[in-house]
Amino acid sequence: MQTSVQQFLQENPKLAHFVRFNPVWYRHLTRNPERVLELEKASKAFYGKTLPQKADKLKSHMQMVNMLMQFTDLMKD
Repeated sequence: MQTSVQQFLQENPKLAHFVRFNPVWYRHLTRNPERVLELEKASKAFYGKTLPQKADKLKSHMQMVNMLMQFTDLMKD
């Protein structure tokens, strides 16, 4: 692996952690160091940082709050 890629991973511990959990990325980065952008996209999907994943998480939180509000309304009666 090129030293520039190693340095990039040292500067971004989340990406280094992702690479440790997905060893196929060692091969990808060794053969094609320019695939760092693909690595970032894959790690965002792995950690749930993409926009659709965030929207789903927000939706589930809103559903939980709505359910709790309904429950408290029922308890008042």
